[in-house]
Amino acid sequence: MSNSTDSWSRFDRRERLLRFFGLLAGLVILVAAWRAMEVNYGYAVTAPRELADLFGRMYPPNVGYSRNIVGPLLETINISILGTALAIVMAIPVAFLGASNTSPNKPAYLLGKFIISFTRSVNVIIWALIFVVIFGPGALAGVLAISIRSIGFTAKLIAEAIEEIDRGSVEAITAAGASPIDVLIYSIVPQIKPAFISVATLRWDINVRASTIIGFVGAGGIGVPLQTEINYFNWEAVLTILISILGLVLISEAISAYLRKKVM
Repeated sequence: MSNSTDSWSRFDRRERLLRFFGLLAGLVILVAAWRAMEVNYGYAVTAPRELADLFGRMYPPNVGYSRNIVGPLLETINISILGTALAIVMAIPVAFLGASNTSPNKPAYLLGKFIISFTRSVNVIIWALIFVVIFGPGALAGVLAISIRSIGFTAKLIAEAIEEIDRGSVEAITAAGASPIDVLIYSIVPQIKPAFISVATLRWDINVRASTIIGFVGAGGIGVPLQTEINYFNWEAVLTILISILGLVLISEAISAYLRKKVM
């Protein structure tokens, strides 16, 4: 009985070479991208000193300024709630179009997938700029930006939940003579309800964060006074606003996590 000197290897020589050159190509691309950025290392060296100076100007926060941001904070919350609600209304039909088992035909399915991809591919700031140009500065532009940006995310996850439903329940209700509307109400909706609530609360949590920055382009919310105070170098007021934003985000995160836990 002869002893074999061969050892097991997960990849053969050709695969190892391909992986090596793939890794090498990735490193080359990374280095090229870094060099193309033309980073000013002089600024990087002085960054800690500048950061310390900035915090020195910010502290202590201007507590008296708090009364001035109550309105913008409430507007931020309203933008996130209305934007999410409008997004859900528009995302539901898109989700049914984008789900392979509920879409009526191939063109409708492709249309649903296109809407999902398109609305997700454009950043909320870009949508905000577009609607500020159309409707002017204010909360309306913010609501529309948040809602359009949220359609793709919401519809995609709901469509995936629809595709994972139990077909046996649908077939049983259909065999009993139920109409398509009855199948939707009594079979599909109950199965996707937990996923729907989870997606809606998660998206609202995300939209609270988004609503705090769209004011930088004039779309309402707490971002408007934040941008104004930064322009005036009123750093103590800036810190007050940042603390309020942090508090708002933490509260929304807690509410969203609680609601998602309830439906899981």
